[in-house]
Amino acid sequence: MFDPDELEEIRAGRDDWQETEVDPILDRFGERQETFTTDTGGQEVDRLYTPADVADLDYQDDLGYPGEPPYTRGVYSTGYRGRLWTMRQYAGFSTPADTNERYHYLLDQGQTGLSMAFDLPTQMGYDSDADMAAGEVGKAGVAIDSLADMETVFDGIPLDEVSTSMTINAPASVLLAMYIAVGDQQGVDREELRGTIQNDLLKEYIARNTYIYPPEPSMRIITDIFEFCAAETPKFNTISISGYHIREAGSTAAQELAFTLGNGIEYVEAAIEAGLDVDEFAPQLSFFFNGHNNIFEEVAKFRAARRMWHDIMDERFDAQNPKSKQLKFHTQTAGSMLTAQQIENNVVRVAYQALAAVLGGTQSLHTNGKDEALALPTEESVRTALRTQQILAHESGAADTIDPLAGSYYVESLTDDVEESAYEILDEVDSRGGMLDAVEQQWVQRQIQDTAFDRQKEIEDNERIIVGVNEFEVDEDPEMDVQEVTEEDERRQIDNVESVREDRDEETVDAALESLREAARNGDNLMPYIIEAVKAYATVGEICNVLRDEFGEYQPGSAV
Repeated sequence: MFDPDELEEIRAGRDDWQETEVDPILDRFGERQETFTTDTGGQEVDRLYTPADVADLDYQDDLGYPGEPPYTRGVYSTGYRGRLWTMRQYAGFSTPADTNERYHYLLDQGQTGLSMAFDLPTQMGYDSDADMAAGEVGKAGVAIDSLADMETVFDGIPLDEVSTSMTINAPASVLLAMYIAVGDQQGVDREELRGTIQNDLLKEYIARNTYIYPPEPSMRIITDIFEFCAAETPKFNTISISGYHIREAGSTAAQELAFTLGNGIEYVEAAIEAGLDVDEFAPQLSFFFNGHNNIFEEVAKFRAARRMWHDIMDERFDAQNPKSKQLKFHTQTAGSMLTAQQIENNVVRVAYQALAAVLGGTQSLHTNGKDEALALPTEESVRTALRTQQILAHESGAADTIDPLAGSYYVESLTDDVEESAYEILDEVDSRGGMLDAVEQQWVQRQIQDTAFDRQKEIEDNERIIVGVNEFEVDEDPEMDVQEVTEEDERRQIDNVESVREDRDEETVDAALESLREAARNGDNLMPYIIEAVKAYATVGEICNVLRDEFGEYQPGSAV
């Protein structure tokens, strides 16, 4: 970019500027703080960036053009000028009928993709009438017990016209089977089904804890899904390798990136060991990142992620299909950054986080409702969150050119720094035997916990300002509408699942579950058997209990 003589001039000029302009000001007034970093344990931010900070940058090797390796500038050659990101608001609460109503509302308001949130019992593989489900039915998302519930959720919504993301992990195979079954009922060719299942169990052991089975059988189920979908539903993303929850648990941006890509490496290795060709399943891998507060760090993280995944797939796995090397990702704005105090401030936080995701080239985006620190979002707050994306798309100009911050001395330097830090963490992971071993040793969890502790201490010591929480506080306690799920809603869902059991053919259900049990024992791909059980109206709990019996339940080991 600059020849050596020019760089020396720039360095000399910066030293002169420091001595003549900056030092006298520092002597008199100082600066707001001694050091600036992007986030807790993040990258240190220099006072000024010049071409000297990106002197080693090679445009072709490090950046390239959009749609070309190493994809730093994006995986599509026309960016958002060709098609905007998918506006995929996360939704789902109470009963399937309530969720269907919310979906129709969001589609009428201009949402371009659906995203399913499931309640805690569903996420843990329990039916709504199970003892373990008491008090949690429909609270954190929609309760799905059987195919009948999935039919209700998508009533009047043609599956060949929407893309659906499902935030489901341990029972992902069962919910995917239900989605496929609804598509079959609607007469939709399986090859036309579009969407994503999260299906990221390693992240569950690290940060979220909605796991069921131990790691080894969990990896088997995941690779079964890879194999089945490569043949049956090639447009459906078989996994959303998620850094979102890792960041929500307290990680730095570099840790989020490293641990997410580390999980991706583990899944690719498991699939190859199961006999799959990397270029058959890798194009269906997708990623899910957090949109956090520091705009420039987030943009750098997204750009570094694309470049790193390209290099990992190219150098470590010798992938030949360009699509195998393209990191495509969904972003959700940071739930952990929402505050219960002065909730209107959350609208602003979400807008800036969404801007960072768009400047970083996300493929789809969820913007949080302002009230999600208190409860499930109301229709009004969901609409405001969606309008935030629409204003960003149509009024801000952020979507008019591709990778608009490329060439910024700061952003390019920060991209390199985040990448370097992430690779250092990945090297440590490799030295511990890979992500699965590092997770079972509790090493990954401890790294995140330490960062979260440091951040909380900074907030409590007022070293980090959270507007409305530890600074700029007010005494007001304004009233607001909150979305509630009632005991009556829970009772209605329990009645529904009991009704399904009464109306179905029990012999067909028993035969389907026994076939699934045999497949689990003999190593057959589980997906066809799960679809058979789903179509017989076996419930989520019944299917998961068969696999619990065969695979056992995961019990976290003690820290090593």
